[in-house]
Amino acid sequence: MGKTTILLLLLFALLLTTSLSKDLCHKDDKNTLLKIKKAMNDPYTIISWDPKEDCCTWVAVECGNATINHRVTFLDISNDDVSAQIPPEVGDLPYLEYLIFHKLPNLTGEIPPTIAKLKYLRNLWLHWNNLTGPVPEFLSQLKNLQYIDLSFNDLSGSIPGSLSLLPKLEILDLSRNKLTGSIPESFGSFKGVMYALFLSHNQLSGSIPKSLGNLDINQIDLSRNKLEGDASMLFGAQKTTHNIDLSRNMFQFNISMVKVSKTVNFLHLNHNGLTGTIPIQWTQLDLQIFNVSYNRLCGRIPQGGELQRFDAYAYLHNKCLCGAPLQSCK
Repeated sequence: MGKTTILLLLLFALLLTTSLSKDLCHKDDKNTLLKIKKAMNDPYTIISWDPKEDCCTWVAVECGNATINHRVTFLDISNDDVSAQIPPEVGDLPYLEYLIFHKLPNLTGEIPPTIAKLKYLRNLWLHWNNLTGPVPEFLSQLKNLQYIDLSFNDLSGSIPGSLSLLPKLEILDLSRNKLTGSIPESFGSFKGVMYALFLSHNQLSGSIPKSLGNLDINQIDLSRNKLEGDASMLFGAQKTTHNIDLSRNMFQFNISMVKVSKTVNFLHLNHNGLTGTIPIQWTQLDLQIFNVSYNRLCGRIPQGGELQRFDAYAYLHNKCLCGAPLQSCK
C-alpha cells in the first residue's frame, strides 16, 4: 500500500471521527432542554443529559434530519416521581412534533399556553399525571395535531367546541378527568376524519348532539357520565364502528329498531334506561364484549350468533327479558 493511499485513509478516518463527534443539536434547542431539565428539578429519567454531548443523542429526545438542521422533534418524559409543573419552555422547541409527559403523578398545574407556539406539533400526550385547570382553548390553534391524549388527570370545566376545527385530528382522549357540561354541538362536524373519541369517566351531562350521528367513528366511549336522552344516532348499519361504550349513563331510547354495524365487536350499553326488545339483526354481529344489563328491556333474547355466548350477567336486571341465557319465556 503506497504512502499516498495510507495518508488518504488516515485523512478519511480523521474526517469521519470529526463528523461523528460533531454536535448536531441546535444550540437553541439544547439550551431550552437544559432549562426544562432544571425547571423539573433534574428528574431521574433525564438526569443523564450532559451539556457536553450532542442533545440529539440524549435519552427521551429525538431530532429531525438535516433538512431541518437536526432540530428537536420529539420529547418524552415519562414514569418518574418528579414534583413540578410542565415548564413553559417546552414552547421554545419550535420544531417539536411529539410532546409526551406520561405517568408523572406529581406533575401538577395547568397546561402552559406556550404550547400554542408549537405549530408543527402532531401528538400531544399529557396523560396519567395530576394536571388541573381546563382543557385549553388554544389547542385549536395547532393545526397539525392528530392525537390529543389528556386522560387520567384532574382537568375541569367544559370541553372546548373549537377542538372540532382541527383539520387533522383523528383521536381525542379526554377520559378520566372532572369535565362538566355537555358534549359540544360542533363535535358532529369535525374537520378531520375522527377515528376515536374517548370522553368516559367524567361528569358530562345533557343530551348528546344529534350531529354526532354524522360521524363514522371506529371507537367511541362515553361511559360513566351523566348523559341522557337519545343516543341511537351513534349506530347505523352502514358505519364501520368497532367499539361503542355508552354504559353507566342515563340514556333513554328504544333499541328495537336500532341497526348496528356488522363491524361492531364491543357493545356496552348497561346501566341506562333503554327500552324495547333486542333486535334480531344483532345476531349477525361478531361480538367479543356485550352487556345490556340494568336497563328496561323486554321480550325474547334472539337466538343465534354470539348472543348466547354471553352469560346471564350480560342481561340481568331488565324489565322482562327472557330466553337463553336467562329463564325460558312463558
